[in-house]
Amino acid sequence: MFSLDSKVAIVTGGGSGIGRSISERLATAGACVLLTGRNEAELEETTATIRHAGGTAAWRVTDITASGSGEETVAAAVADFGRLDILVNNAGSADPADIGPLIDIREDQWDRVVNLNLKANFFMAQAAARQLRRQTLAVAGLEGRFGDKLEGGRRGGAIIQISSRSGSQPNPMTGHYGASKAGIENLVATMAVEWGHLNIRVNAIAPGVVVTDANRDFMSGPRAQKQIETVPLGRLGKPDDIAALCVYLASDEADWVSGSVIQVTGGSRLPMGYLAYLHKIQKASREDARDG
Repeated sequence: MFSLDSKVAIVTGGGSGIGRSISERLATAGACVLLTGRNEAELEETTATIRHAGGTAAWRVTDITASGSGEETVAAAVADFGRLDILVNNAGSADPADIGPLIDIREDQWDRVVNLNLKANFFMAQAAARQLRRQTLAVAGLEGRFGDKLEGGRRGGAIIQISSRSGSQPNPMTGHYGASKAGIENLVATMAVEWGHLNIRVNAIAPGVVVTDANRDFMSGPRAQKQIETVPLGRLGKPDDIAALCVYLASDEADWVSGSVIQVTGGSRLPMGYLAYLHKIQKASREDARDG
């Protein structure tokens, strides 16, 4: 069950955090995995871990915001493993230097966040879809455009976008990040419709607060407890919580799942950032009233 034997996957941002866990779980399920990212040491270490456990993996230093990087990454996966079956578009973030209230966000801050989380992810998905189309049409004995009617074959593939709870809820101080994730979720629906006849399934996972090595110190102590108080299951997320769902969505068991955005939040529907922002505004209003 949930076997990925003989499948080939690309995981962007695959060397650390959630991406590392996704890479390792896909490999454990049998996939050959190409890890991409900007940190060579992390990519090399994760690849070595996968190989030591008996899996198959390769790595490639890639900046997905660079023009043409999507096509180059897909070509590298095909060169390494012969074809492509799965793309997990995990890379994305908002640098602390680009965080702030929307009224103060500069154009360069907007561009950095939206280019990484929306534009680059779209063109990576597009490059993967073009490769999956070529493979699917070849299996069906067809050559042509996206409108070709398939007469046989089931090659297809799976594209999984990593969105965020921020894509569907208020996201004070990182509103441009939330907007980019909302764009991803809309694209997932459209991709699923446009590419479904090619047996390409497109879905998104929207995590809540997940503790990784990068944010562990920040998410410790009282802040963590405040976050936990908003989660019905009583804990913050782990990278493996997201990775396990990726394995399912990439597998043949999810053959009729497409166009979905799946929330993985421990049952939490109220963002801590929203609460914290409201408390901040309320405190400032009380202080203004007192000073006045």
